[in-house]
Amino acid sequence: MIFLNNYLSKTMLLLLSLVLIFPSFTNAEETKQAEGQTAVQPISQKTVQLRVNLRELWTEHAFWTEKFIVSAIAGLEDQEPVLARLLKNQDELGNAIKPYYGEEAGNQLAQLLRGHILIAGKVVAAAKSGNQADFKKYNTDWFKNADDITNFLSAANPNYNKKELNDMMYVHLKLITDGVVAKLQKDWNANITALDKNQDHLMHMADFLSNGIIKQFPNKF
Repeated sequence: MIFLNNYLSKTMLLLLSLVLIFPSFTNAEETKQAEGQTAVQPISQKTVQLRVNLRELWTEHAFWTEKFIVSAIAGLEDQEPVLARLLKNQDELGNAIKPYYGEEAGNQLAQLLRGHILIAGKVVAAAKSGNQADFKKYNTDWFKNADDITNFLSAANPNYNKKELNDMMYVHLKLITDGVVAKLQKDWNANITALDKNQDHLMHMADFLSNGIIKQFPNKF
C-alpha cells in the first residue's frame, strides 16, 4: 500500500509539474517578444508528451516489477497475471521508440526488456530458495542482458553515452536486488528505501532516454 501510494503521488506530481512547466515557457517567450528581447524557444507539446510517456512507462515498470516480486516471494495466486501485465509494459516501452527507430527496432527492444524481466524472476526464485549457484548464474545472465540493452540503445542513438547508460542499467539491477534481499530479510524500511531509490533512478533514466531521442530527431519535436 505504501508503494502504491508513492507511485500514485509521484505520478500526479509528474503530471502537475509538466502542466505547469509548459505554459511557463510559452509565457516567457511572449514576454521577451513584447520587450523586444530574443525569444526563448518554448518546449513543444511533442517534447512534453515524449517525456511524460517515458516517465509513465518507467514508473509502471517499477510498480509492476515490485508487484511481481511480492507475488513471487509470497507464492500468490496472481503471479502469472501480474507477470503478463509486467511483460506488457516491456512491449509498450518497445512501442514507444517505434516512431523514431521503426517496427523492428521497437520489437527488438521489447524482447530485450522481456528478457530483463524473465531473468529477474529466476534471480528472485534463486534468492528465495537460497540456491547460491543458480543465483550466481542467473545474476550473471541478468547483467549480460543489461549490457545487451545498453549496446542496442547506444548503437541506435549516438547521443547516448554508453558507459553512462550501462551504469544506469547496473544501478537499476542493484536496487531491485537490494529490495529483494531486504524483503527476504524482512527489513521493511530497507525495502522501502530501495523502492524509492529505484523509482527516482528510473525517472532519471527516462529523461536521459527522451533527451537523447529529442536530440537525435529535432525535426520531430
